[in-house]
Amino acid sequence: MKTKFNKQRQTIIPSVYTFLFLMVCFYSHAQLKGGHILGAMGLQSGTQTPENTLSVYVPGYFYTASSLRNADGDNSVANPDIDMTITGAGASYISKFKILGANYGASILVAFAANTIQGNNLNAKNDLAFTDMYVQPVQLGWHNKRADFIFSYQLYLPTGKFTAGASDNSGLGMFMNEFAAGTTLYFNDKKTFHFSALASYEINGEKKDTNIKTGDILSIEGGLGKTFYFLNAEKTVPKSILNAGLIYYLQYKMTNDKIPLPVIGVVEGKKDHVGGLGAEVNYFHIGCSTSAGFRWIAEVNAVNRFQGNTFFLTLAHVFSFKKE
Repeated sequence: MKTKFNKQRQTIIPSVYTFLFLMVCFYSHAQLKGGHILGAMGLQSGTQTPENTLSVYVPGYFYTASSLRNADGDNSVANPDIDMTITGAGASYISKFKILGANYGASILVAFAANTIQGNNLNAKNDLAFTDMYVQPVQLGWHNKRADFIFSYQLYLPTGKFTAGASDNSGLGMFMNEFAAGTTLYFNDKKTFHFSALASYEINGEKKDTNIKTGDILSIEGGLGKTFYFLNAEKTVPKSILNAGLIYYLQYKMTNDKIPLPVIGVVEGKKDHVGGLGAEVNYFHIGCSTSAGFRWIAEVNAVNRFQGNTFFLTLAHVFSFKKE
């Protein structure tokens, strides 16, 4: 009996340590995703919309991964079956109220997501479902002759379904706080040539019912573009506006992910990063106060994360409360 127990013990203990070793190896290379959606900002990302307006919009975010890159940036998984979709309805209000010379604004987005990517896990399969909510209680915008500036604070609420280890989570299961600041620079008096950059810093809390914590994330987005005005038949006032140009984004994990494991302790995953370059076209019809925008970004130089293509479609209607 004692011999049998010793044999079982000799079999179980190496298996446990092998399991823990594999877990450490997996998690040390795994990366956890934050709430910031790359591609949501592009041309004139440092510019606030006009004051005394309410914008109601419907976003469509589509991400398809073409590969999974390892810590050296090499292709570790070719053609992973990962395609993420986000849609919903949002609203943004910019008031006449001034704070430090800037217009105050706020926005909200109620969203639904399918195949929510939580990290480098290939097993992300959920139908379109209610996901984490985006709330921006503070947005400040300044407008100068040759430059615009913007500052904002936003948070992501863990309203989506989340269970640690599940493959069908629609949310990330954590509170996320984010601060952003940016500018749009104009190269001519008519403000038709412009370059923008918006930097966002995301601070993440622990995931629900765990001690797992996603590292802080820095995202930089913007673009170089040209604005075209199309005049009415009398050529006195513009009837529509077209904005087009090249856009980019960069994202860096600034602090390590922390994943506690039994016996071993806290494992810190290596930091990931990615870049992207693409194009954007926006069309705004002044008479209908309606706009449609499309962005496409091809990712490059990904390390410890998926690399693929981002598509972003936005339809919006602007209600103006300005007196004629």
